[in-house]
Amino acid sequence: MKLVKLGFASALAMTAAAPSFAQSAEARAGAEIAARATPSEFAPAVGVLELNQPVMIEGCLEDVSWCQISFDGQTAWASAEYLYVEEDAQPVALINRPGTLSLSTVTVPDEDATQAEQNTAAAVGATLGSLIAYAAGGPAGGIIASGMLGTAVGVASVEPSEETLVFVSENPVETIYLEGEVAVGAGVPAEVPMYDVPTQPEFRYLTVNNQTVLVDAETATIVRVLR
Repeated sequence: MKLVKLGFASALAMTAAAPSFAQSAEARAGAEIAARATPSEFAPAVGVLELNQPVMIEGCLEDVSWCQISFDGQTAWASAEYLYVEEDAQPVALINRPGTLSLSTVTVPDEDATQAEQNTAAAVGATLGSLIAYAAGGPAGGIIASGMLGTAVGVASVEPSEETLVFVSENPVETIYLEGEVAVGAGVPAEVPMYDVPTQPEFRYLTVNNQTVLVDAETATIVRVLR
């Protein structure tokens, strides 16, 4: 099986006012995302964070790309691109770490394992294309704010039918590895192969980092992660 590594569109890239809080802080998930065993999008998922689910931030990597979180009695890692805090009722994305944000810096508990996960994805093929950059105010800029209002950017306006879900399940496709967490609202690069859904032509589907997703056929935005 040929696996290809491509750039993946981050669903969260926004600027906001800087909050000030110490060592640990409560944050929320700006989308439904996986909580992972190590700080890597290729690491095993140990749970799923629902939209707006609160978590405690125990610390982040030095570059604030991933944060160690605790929720529901367990500890895991989550992509900081999809976590936000509230300051004066405004969302502040953790990935855009303001100068006044004070959080503990934590190290990767098993650097060899995490590097192995990265190497697995990197070794499967050449990198094609680059990370898609969204302007603030587009899908990226709106996702956290929409999450605070109880909605998710990129959610399908039409629900996939049972026939569609069965079709996708019975017609699996090769995994393509992309950098970035798989989440509703993230954009798939144009050069990535996507597959038609004859039961509902408004959707296409593909498998990203071993997770099957439905995307909007016009915008290539992920609208459903089939877990």
